[in-house]
Amino acid sequence: MTKRACLTALALLALAFPSFADTYPSRPIKIVVPFGPGGFTDVVARILQKELQPVLGQPIVIENRPGAGSTIGTDVVAKAAPDGYTLGMVSTTHVISPHLYKKMPYDALNDFTPVMRLVEGPYVMVVNPKLGVKTVQQFIALARKEPGRIFFGSSGNGSAQHLVGALFMQEAGVKLTHVPYKGSNAAMQDLLGGQVQAGFVGMPNALGNLPTGKLVALAVTSTKRAPDLPDVPTMQQAGVKGYEATIWLGMLAPKGTPADVVEKLNSSIRKVLADPKAQQLMRKAGVEVAPSTPEEFAALMRSEYARWGAVVEKTGAVVN
Repeated sequence: MTKRACLTALALLALAFPSFADTYPSRPIKIVVPFGPGGFTDVVARILQKELQPVLGQPIVIENRPGAGSTIGTDVVAKAAPDGYTLGMVSTTHVISPHLYKKMPYDALNDFTPVMRLVEGPYVMVVNPKLGVKTVQQFIALARKEPGRIFFGSSGNGSAQHLVGALFMQEAGVKLTHVPYKGSNAAMQDLLGGQVQAGFVGMPNALGNLPTGKLVALAVTSTKRAPDLPDVPTMQQAGVKGYEATIWLGMLAPKGTPADVVEKLNSSIRKVLADPKAQQLMRKAGVEVAPSTPEEFAALMRSEYARWGAVVEKTGAVVN
């Protein structure tokens, strides 16, 4: 067979057998959120769920699998069939947990196919008003006066909230008592009730409770002030020099997911995030859209893996 005949045959074969993405998706898609309902990651996932369903033409189901620093839910994704029907919504916690847990059920960098980074934003350091402090410096003074007396809640051992708090203790030179919960929603309930006095929370939880005075915002953890909290200083402006911590959320698929399926997911989500309506919803949730290519997201995870590994080593943070 001549070279020309071979090329013709291959072209006809390609027409006879279209790529998987041409028929994908043909059934509902499941997005695993490795945190509890009502938390920061869950809020963003449900916004995406609603806006993405009409674009893909199939129902999208959110499945919450909280616990163990997001590793329980993420493991479900790692072990799922690489067909694009089981996806994972991960946060910065994804690259923190491997440094805190002696045994991981998966390789955080190599057992997944990156789809894209979705959004990013700061955490907000908040306190229950009964604590009686209104600035970071007042908080530090009280914490130094009574080491360990102030309890700060997080969405779980090994979570980003845990590490952000551990970094604060290291940089501010204070000792707080960490109280882990199974999800940020549970931590928020106890923070509002006064069972814990402080927390480093996602913007949605902060914005919903600051106007009513149920919480007091002391600082944001980014290097720039948050547009929705213009009167709240950054941690560095509040006197904790060199402090910076932001949260990002991204989409992962199981390792081996076909490239054309990943591309269809990336382009579909990018279309959703380009819509002003979706951007406004994300803004209200406290984050800014920050879409990336799969390759850019892979590079981000590698750099963040190294960065937070250094933080864990420096702070001596452990999973209790």
